[in-house]
Amino acid sequence: MIKLLIVDDEQIEREGMQTILERNFPDLLIKQAKNGKMAVEMADDYTPDLILMDIKMPGLNGLEAVEQISARHPKTKFIMVTAYDTFGYVKAAIKLGVKDYILKPSKISEIRMTVGKVLEQIQTERAEQTKNKLQEETLEKTLTLVETDVVTQLLFDHVHEVHVDMLMEMLDIPSTNEMFAMIVLLPSGSESNYSLIKEKVRQNKSGWVGALYGNQLPIIVFRQPDKTFRSQASTLARDVLTIAKTGHHTDWFIGIGEVCSSLDQVRQSYQDALMATLDTKAVTNYRFYADIHTNVDVRKSHLDKNQQKELADLIRLGQWEDVQMYVMNILQCFEKEAANLLHTQQRMLEILWITSRVLNEIGVETATPLYSVQTTQYRQLRSETKQLLEKMKRSYDDHYNHLEADTIQQIKQYIIDHSHQDISLDTLAQKVGLSPIYISKMFKEKQGINYIDFLTECRMEKAKRLMNDLEKSIKEITFEVGYHDPNYFSKVFKKMTNVSPKEYRKTLLRNKA
Repeated sequence: MIKLLIVDDEQIEREGMQTILERNFPDLLIKQAKNGKMAVEMADDYTPDLILMDIKMPGLNGLEAVEQISARHPKTKFIMVTAYDTFGYVKAAIKLGVKDYILKPSKISEIRMTVGKVLEQIQTERAEQTKNKLQEETLEKTLTLVETDVVTQLLFDHVHEVHVDMLMEMLDIPSTNEMFAMIVLLPSGSESNYSLIKEKVRQNKSGWVGALYGNQLPIIVFRQPDKTFRSQASTLARDVLTIAKTGHHTDWFIGIGEVCSSLDQVRQSYQDALMATLDTKAVTNYRFYADIHTNVDVRKSHLDKNQQKELADLIRLGQWEDVQMYVMNILQCFEKEAANLLHTQQRMLEILWITSRVLNEIGVETATPLYSVQTTQYRQLRSETKQLLEKMKRSYDDHYNHLEADTIQQIKQYIIDHSHQDISLDTLAQKVGLSPIYISKMFKEKQGINYIDFLTECRMEKAKRLMNDLEKSIKEITFEVGYHDPNYFSKVFKKMTNVSPKEYRKTLLRNKA
């Protein structure tokens, strides 16, 4: 209901005005104040939408009351009620933002018209505010979907720069040349804390949170120049762990990767973060990758690109006997060299992680392998490595028993049919029964572009067609093709077509002429 306050020092005037208003506007909630001071006090508790204010009152006059109320309640609207139709009063009232005025005495029709006009304005503004709030909520939901998809693609694929640029701008992430990855290991049953973690990171305006896969939640954190790396990372880790303490969880753990200088290198930091989760028995429940270094530089021990490709090809072809032989031969070499056992375990974890990553990329859902304990002898390390490989092989076999041949076509058709809706990797994954990571990778390999790029192209082609309808505004077209912010739509349109929507429409008009 719209709340209205009648302010007048004469009771008969107040009662008469309320009677007229109740008869003509029965949905109003009406209260009265007998002077300006009372009106100012009532405005704080009652918060009226509209005030009918008499100008000449003892003590605080109407104009002074309007000035005080406006300062504290800028959305409140005013209609002055006065017997003084002079230029000076009107000028002062207009300066204070008063919407209109009613002369004493006035006809009922004049009161009805004047008040009705302002009430209609209030209702229009309310409807617009509701619409804007819904659009903001929808945009927030869309940004969350884009955020998780971009993180997934940065860690396991490649994402179009337009979406990274737009996301950083829309999420108000400060421009930075450095970043690092964090991984939060969540035990079973902690999935409900996902939104709390996301909100905690969002409050800091310093990072993007990916999707929760298995028990791992990846976070890409952008460096804050006013803090050291370790200080920023430790603060964020402790903030996240406070959520665990609130829920009486004690087995959360966070791995923190090394700083890198571009989004192209963030995968390495993600791998570092995984390595940092090797041993979860730390006093602080979080560990930096740098703190697990031994005398041997683990980074220099990584498989080179040719070795990674060789291992990945064996996995994709399903040649698991060869995969096991390949991995165990590496372990045997370390054992013959009497290498540091902790370093060897870290190296084997890296190789198992690569195996897991390749499986995820081809659509096989498998939890990232982790050794149960810090090994104390090579025999134990060999046995547990074989067990982890066997577990991944079973996941691979189960997956290919259910894989459908026409998956890509299903995905494309779904995107085409629903391009005006919010579509995420998780949405597509649920439609075809495959992992989000695999869909991203497979779509890129088979179509030559990312699914986000394909979705954007579908939307842009539809937008071009709608531009021919001159009755549709750019704002209407924005919502119709699936975006929730006209500015964002315009920037994406210009990135993809090299002209703004307005310029494109002008070109269409010139061609028609």
